[in-house]
Amino acid sequence: MDREKDRVNVTHDSLPDPDTGLSEEERQRLNKALMRKLDWNLVPWVSLLYLISFLDRANIGNAKIYGLEKDLHMTDLQYNIGLTLFFIPYSIIEPLTNLALKRMRPKLFLSLIMVTWAICLTCMGFIHNFAGLCAARFFLGLTEAGLFPGVNYYLSCWYRRKELGIRAAVFFSAAAFAGSFGGLLAAAIAEMDGIGGKPGWAWIFIVEGLATLAVGVATYWMVADFPHKATFLSPDERSRVLYRLQQDKQSSASHEKTQNAHVKQALTDWKTYFYMAIYGGCAGSLYAFSLFLPTIIKELGIVHTATHANLLSVPSYTAAVVMTIVIGWYADKSQKRGMCNLAMSVLAMVGFIMMLASNKPGVKYAGTYLIALGIYPTIPNTITWVSNNTEGVSKRGIVLGMVIGWGNLNGIVSSNIYRSQDAPRFILGHSVMIAYLAVFLFGGSLATTLLLRIENRRRRKGLRNRLVENKTEAEIEILGDKVYVLPRQSMSGLKLTSLGPTLFTPLDGLEMAGR
Repeated sequence: MDREKDRVNVTHDSLPDPDTGLSEEERQRLNKALMRKLDWNLVPWVSLLYLISFLDRANIGNAKIYGLEKDLHMTDLQYNIGLTLFFIPYSIIEPLTNLALKRMRPKLFLSLIMVTWAICLTCMGFIHNFAGLCAARFFLGLTEAGLFPGVNYYLSCWYRRKELGIRAAVFFSAAAFAGSFGGLLAAAIAEMDGIGGKPGWAWIFIVEGLATLAVGVATYWMVADFPHKATFLSPDERSRVLYRLQQDKQSSASHEKTQNAHVKQALTDWKTYFYMAIYGGCAGSLYAFSLFLPTIIKELGIVHTATHANLLSVPSYTAAVVMTIVIGWYADKSQKRGMCNLAMSVLAMVGFIMMLASNKPGVKYAGTYLIALGIYPTIPNTITWVSNNTEGVSKRGIVLGMVIGWGNLNGIVSSNIYRSQDAPRFILGHSVMIAYLAVFLFGGSLATTLLLRIENRRRRKGLRNRLVENKTEAEIEILGDKVYVLPRQSMSGLKLTSLGPTLFTPLDGLEMAGR
């Protein structure tokens, strides 16, 4: 069957209002019921998937303090190489994964990658040397690559821009929860030490790998496809989802074929590279924190066992879960995502400075809380910022892949800056992370915020109207966020050869497509 022909051909101006004739109160009631239905059917399961993926990539940090390095006769450098090898295929393949998800059914794509990475993780429990670790980590990175950009892209095909931030925050808060849950789980699984002749660290990989395999198989039945084929919605509800996206100047992802123009737009848009810098700042910091937190806590001298170190990492992650959701809610309400990034980056920098400047274990441990509170909310906030300001589902998928891929490539740096010889102060690691936060996250967010304000001012004055003069609606459509025109209903009667500034949507000062 020709899959493209099987898809519904939907354009921004082709969908009728499914609620014509209803009062405003009835519309609001139906929309609230629809949102509850979407939230319960979409967000919990994809959040579980990300919890598992982050648990599976970061559990090597827990395994290390249970003797992984010693049992495999590895040096500290070799361990860091093993960490690094995960990020190389993970980052390179990410820009391509959204194209694969778009061509395949989401449920098939997500279940397929989960089953394959579950096999890779389980195999890590049977390795005997450094070479085995390298091979397993490489293929784990290769197979995990599609989940995070894929789910963010997938959610953007269901929710309007002002609704996406809180959902992305709940989804990503699973990563923080994985940090706390991972420490507890690792401590429990490590008690299997000696069973079957396997050390405790090996059982961490085996048990978690088998659990991932089971969830991966179930995912095929638990994940819905794109809106126009969602079986959990009635025909009217499907129409309502698509109409809401149309009114928000978005598409549902099912109809638009990827064209060379979309690729060119993604590669030539200045916002793409500024967002890559911003995301590199928060992702690099996140990986350094999550991979080495148990080691850092153990070196503080306030605990004497690996289990205690894992348990003391739990509270900071728990606090990060709450802050991530709070910032997601506030950013949706205020549409000031740039300002949220600036505030959170300062909080994280203060935490790293406390770790770097003080010799008191209590002060350093308090610093881990500020780091977690500052870093974790910036990941979903930045991804939502990218999604909101990138119009055209094909371009959005490519840009998200580029941004997330580049950010995760910085995990290579994160994997190599916390060295055993630098314990207990880890001056190199903390200093590099402060630089990452100051230059990329804070500096990038500030520059992007200011440039978007300038661009919005130009659009309000009508200085971008020349881009749509003498163009057909189809030609305007392909311009995407270069113009971000009003919905077609608002253009009725306007002549595209003579336009005033009212053609362009009134925009938030910090976002080009915040409404």
